Amino acid sequence: MEKGFCIATTSFVILAGLLVGTLVGVVTYGMDGNEEIRPSAFSNSERIIDNLQTTAAFAAQVPSVLTLDVEDGGYYISSSSNYSSSIRKKASIQDYCMSKGCITTASEILRNMDESVDPCEDFYRFSCGGFIDKTIIPDDRTRMSSFSVLSDELLAQVRYLLESESLANEPRPFRMAKDVYNACMNKEQIEVLGQDPIKNILDRLGGWPVIIGDSWNNGGKPYVWYKQVYMLRRIGYSVDYLVDFSVAIDLKNSSRRILDLDQPRFVLDREYLIKGFNDEDVQAYYEFMMDVARFFGANENRAAKDMKEVLELEMKLANFSLPRENRRNATKLYNPMTIKDLTKLDPFTPWLDYINNILTKEIIQVNDKEVIIVNVPSYIKNFSLLINNTSDRVKANYLLWRVVSASIKYLNDDAKKISLQFSKKLTGKTEETPRWRTCVDGAKRSLTNAVGAMYIRKYFKEESRKSACEMVKDIRIEFDKILNQIDWMDAKTKAMAKKKANSIVDHIGYPPELLDDNKLEELYDGLQLGNLHYLENALNMTVFVANYAFSLLREKVNKTDWVRHGKPAIVNAFYSPLENSIQFPAGILQGIFFSSDRPRYMNYGAIGWVIGHEITHGFDDQGRQFDLEGNLVDWWHPTTKEQYLKKAKCIIEQYGNYFLPELNITLNGINTQGENIADNGGIKEAYRAYVNWVDRNEEEKLLPGLNYSQKQLFWLRVLTGVHSPDMFRVRGPFSNMPEFARDFNCPKGSHMNPAKRCEVW
Repeated sequence: MEKGFCIATTSFVILAGLLVGTLVGVVTYGMDGNEEIRPSAFSNSERIIDNLQTTAAFAAQVPSVLTLDVEDGGYYISSSSNYSSSIRKKASIQDYCMSKGCITTASEILRNMDESVDPCEDFYRFSCGGFIDKTIIPDDRTRMSSFSVLSDELLAQVRYLLESESLANEPRPFRMAKDVYNACMNKEQIEVLGQDPIKNILDRLGGWPVIIGDSWNNGGKPYVWYKQVYMLRRIGYSVDYLVDFSVAIDLKNSSRRILDLDQPRFVLDREYLIKGFNDEDVQAYYEFMMDVARFFGANENRAAKDMKEVLELEMKLANFSLPRENRRNATKLYNPMTIKDLTKLDPFTPWLDYINNILTKEIIQVNDKEVIIVNVPSYIKNFSLLINNTSDRVKANYLLWRVVSASIKYLNDDAKKISLQFSKKLTGKTEETPRWRTCVDGAKRSLTNAVGAMYIRKYFKEESRKSACEMVKDIRIEFDKILNQIDWMDAKTKAMAKKKANSIVDHIGYPPELLDDNKLEELYDGLQLGNLHYLENALNMTVFVANYAFSLLREKVNKTDWVRHGKPAIVNAFYSPLENSIQFPAGILQGIFFSSDRPRYMNYGAIGWVIGHEITHGFDDQGRQFDLEGNLVDWWHPTTKEQYLKKAKCIIEQYGNYFLPELNITLNGINTQGENIADNGGIKEAYRAYVNWVDRNEEEKLLPGLNYSQKQLFWLRVLTGVHSPDMFRVRGPFSNMPEFARDFNCPKGSHMNPAKRCEVW
């Protein structure tokens, strides 16, 4: 779940956040063009690459640099504010914190603010207007955030580590990470190879019909789509282009794993594809498809005809798939059946052979009595009928289109320019991301544990872990108090909720195994990577990761597994409903989120909200479906569930009525309800935790140049983000809290002190 203090975006990106989420699958090491979290997908194939847990998380994915210079050797002086002078008494110089951290923080807040705006009417503009007005979005980005400073710093640190000389006595995984980075940075080699890497693969796969032309006939043999998938598995491409197959944690018995079959993800998001061929964005995608085909040698007419047929197939598949709002109920997605029964559902596909070929004989094999979860049976049935009535040429063109589109990132500049042109139409991005950033991110995602180990050994401050643990404890106490005060829950359900909250497992900083070279060596044993061949590294990584994930099928789930939690080099935070755990990696426990050199109202307003947000995810519309053990169980009394749904409906309607005039649309309150519930609960918990900290200790010093009380500064430090567009992510939870209106003396009926409020937790 992405968050940032103040964010400047293009309208393209705002639209993306409102409607769909991810526009185009971003290719990372692993070759799955859509490695991001599936909306509302509770299964987890436990990949090492991009091993994100289910449900929302805070993430900084498009970083930016914002310098925080202190002017004239002092600090910025703010204008006087009626909103603060009426709240607190006049302060003397002794009341101000003059540490470097306080001065820097004050400077940053003042730089971001627009004090000409009434905070009671538009607190987002009041707190972030300066940043929005002053920020110029670079051509290689679609958004910028002051929060991204931390992510930029982390990327620069990892870059330094990856560019350092490889030493014979350092762990092999560290050397492999450097090789992956260097292969990506070897632009000269990539240009020399040109199209050859992907052309060779296309030849191995029987050739791309759109390039070959009318003479393509698959060697005179019938084209069998699933046999093509078997080859993709062996080479190192995704097997999920038509159906998504994985080894997942069993939702109803989270101590074991189970086979899982789901609808696929598409190059262009489902919500775009279902608009039809004449939609502007779908047309941009079609032009991209034709451009790529022509780039590889297809003639104009053949490219237009063949790629339109491919697009029509993809649009039909998209229409068979469930929309995100219909995937929030995990019980409806939990449809167990044997492979034998799956074959009855779809008699055209030899599912037992298919599954065993994907698992491979070297890893594990199953029989037709094996149980598999079929998330969307209707998709499987409709897909099967469609694919068996689709011509061989269209099927081959589609699968190889997915291969090519997933490979563009690994080719030369001419290939990447085609992708950039498509990105420009959809997101406004007009320049490529600097290569070093792409390569750092690729290495970081590919060898997450290895790069994480390199990072924490060099940069992590252990005192941050201790302070974070204390804050987590404080905020968990506040959530427990909130549960005690709730009057709409029956006693049994409330007791279960308290047990679940008290059972949440904390993962803070990094697991100690990252300091053990032998553990790292064992994890990556058998993986072969080099410093010359960019695409080959990606394919080898995918095969290795798939083998690792599938090999876990019969293994008991270790919910504290260090591999799953060993990704500290990331500015992110997670809640896992299947583990009932929260995770705050080392990368987020610093900088704008946390510092020991500034007042605690700054930390509780920043990382405190993150902590509260993740805790509350255990009780949002999706997290509440799981019990304290991480199992899919309906532990709610019907009357209490009804009350919960009414309260959630209030949130849905509140956010669903927020209107963006620039785009002439309203928010999707259903798709964002989990994030919005977590936001509202999280800020409440963080605020109460800080107030109680003051009660136990003493009032803290103020920030220089800011004529605001400690509680007002707490609100100014609170993060804003993107799950609901930024201004509404501020307006929603802040207007729902009477404490905000009190702290800023907001009159009744103002935007930030409405007559009607929504509250779940």
